[in-house]
Amino acid sequence: MPHMIQAPGTFIAGVAIFLIVLWDAFEAIILPRRVTRKFRFARLFYKSTWRVWKFATNLVSSRKSREALLGFYGPLSLLVLVGVWAVGLVVGFGLMQYGAGSAVVVTGGQASFQTDMYLSGTTFFTLGLGDVIPRSGLARVLVVVEAGFGFGFLAAVIGYLPFIYGSFSKREVDISLLDSRAGTPPTAGELLRRHSYPSGQDALRELLKDWEHWCAELMESHLSYPVLAYFRSQHDNQSWIASLTAILDTSALVMVGIEGGCEKQAELTFAIARHAVADLSQVFGTAPAALPHDRLPAAELLHIRDVLAQHGLKLHDGEDADRRLSELRRMYEPYVHALAAYLNQMLPPWIPQKKGKDNWQTTAWGQSTGLVEKENVATHAHPDDHF
Repeated sequence: MPHMIQAPGTFIAGVAIFLIVLWDAFEAIILPRRVTRKFRFARLFYKSTWRVWKFATNLVSSRKSREALLGFYGPLSLLVLVGVWAVGLVVGFGLMQYGAGSAVVVTGGQASFQTDMYLSGTTFFTLGLGDVIPRSGLARVLVVVEAGFGFGFLAAVIGYLPFIYGSFSKREVDISLLDSRAGTPPTAGELLRRHSYPSGQDALRELLKDWEHWCAELMESHLSYPVLAYFRSQHDNQSWIASLTAILDTSALVMVGIEGGCEKQAELTFAIARHAVADLSQVFGTAPAALPHDRLPAAELLHIRDVLAQHGLKLHDGEDADRRLSELRRMYEPYVHALAAYLNQMLPPWIPQKKGKDNWQTTAWGQSTGLVEKENVATHAHPDDHF
């Protein structure tokens, strides 16, 4: 069979493209673990396209339109990447056919490079039109192998997309549940304040335990399938980074010391949450960076202590407590800041800056029809404004 290859260089180039695309798709779709190799086509694809997409969307003046465009990137990039893989496989097999001497019979024409590409495309997508027929043994083998990979590629994509969307939906459930527990956007001060009722610390312990599992699932899914990080939440004022940061903030405050607090559970949740942000920063190449401003100045920390004290929660104070809190913050804030900057997300404050309504309390229809009290909202608000 080797003597039938008339252009070895072209044939080898086709084999190389086929192997590169096949291995990249295998690592992205099937391999259930993080790939440590620095050069990967999928990684290069996301870094380059996200940089361009983010730059273009930042030119849009409207915040809502900008967020909508950023929300398109995750699903759209996934579909484009699948298309690029398919084109790569078609080109690879087309080059192999051409390197084998374009051994095909063409109805009403002559064999050419374009004919080989056409044969590769119709074979990969299983069209089977019959106007181009392989006539050599090698050409027939290539057609059969490509048809098999076409079926396999389609099956892999069919199984891949539902898993991605299922993981995204699972991630968002707890983020939505946090709305009524920690406010919108979620903040550590509000989360603790809303758990100041009798037996509230027991409920907080269960919540932190649930978020310990959530952080582990987030790390597992987003390390294996980084594209999930680009999928944005339904509401513009919610995100997985903001929710994760609020949980880290809450755990840090509880670890510093709240009388009767669930310090041990807070330590466990803090450990896995910090592990998640550190590993994800490594995956996306976002080195920890100093924040442009202090998220928790001394005056705001004092305000948090006063608010919690008014609701029966005493947060330990003094130099030792402040130093301990600063040490904990340095363990995760540079990481979440770098991730948020890369993904064009906002970090939440430690406590709400002003009194507002949670997402479950607001709706444009409710405001326009008088079912919900209006707060600086125009009467012509559109239902989509809620998101």
